Amino acid sequence: MLPLAASIEWSVVVDLAIALGLGAGFGFALERAGFGSARKLTAVFYLWDMAVVKVMFTAIVTAMAGLFLLSSLGVLSLGDLFLEPTNLAAQGLGGLVFGAGFVLGGYCPGTSIAAMATGRKDAMAFALGMLAGVWTFAQLTPGLDAWVEAGTQGELTLPTLTGIGMGWWVSAFVVFLVFAGWGMSVLERRFARLRPPAI
Repeated sequence: MLPLAASIEWSVVVDLAIALGLGAGFGFALERAGFGSARKLTAVFYLWDMAVVKVMFTAIVTAMAGLFLLSSLGVLSLGDLFLEPTNLAAQGLGGLVFGAGFVLGGYCPGTSIAAMATGRKDAMAFALGMLAGVWTFAQLTPGLDAWVEAGTQGELTLPTLTGIGMGWWVSAFVVFLVFAGWGMSVLERRFARLRPPAI
């Protein structure tokens, strides 16, 4: 039997190997889906290619339904999951900064790394800017932490806010996903004239 220290080290190696495999697979899937192209990613803002929103919204609803199913089967307790405490001001500001970076740079953190792997120079410039932003945030953290903590409202969820059970919310989001997918397809056809000749 392995000593405790050796078994802990082995588990760390296994965890890192799993993380590496999942990360590589995720990056490969992003690139194969065309999400390593800034033009493809920013197309959503011109409404002629909504693939990014379709994929992200489908992933969110799938994860929501999966968590609810696992919880219903007793495999997982939703109370054990970490939820970032809600702070509407801080999260709203963060969303605006993230969105502005997405529009200007054409990437989000994950897609920029996938694009870098294929040698895209714009992705490399974006990643450098992202690192500069992380460094700047780290320098400002003490003051920002106090501001964030002052406005924190705790862990807010739709079921706790409305009193409506999670199962109903999952069903509502699944239905909304179907209609949203149809609506986005309508938008793509309507704004197809904005599509550049080659992408």
